[in-house]
Amino acid sequence: MMKYLIILERTETGYSAYSPDLPGCVSTGSTPQETTHNMQDAIEFHLEGLKLEGLPIPIPYSQSAYVEVAA
Repeated sequence: MMKYLIILERTETGYSAYSPDLPGCVSTGSTPQETTHNMQDAIEFHLEGLKLEGLPIPIPYSQSAYVEVAA
């Protein structure tokens, strides 16, 4: 099992997501939960396509962190 970081962003119509470790792999949804589910499906599909093409599976390397600043 591999864990890929996904980034969720609010849009005018819902949410979108992408993974910095998987360029071109994106998804959308109405809620953060739906978008996360859709992104999991998109990642599985993306990795399956890479395998079928005989391409390497990218190793997850991205990390996340929050910092607090005065606003």
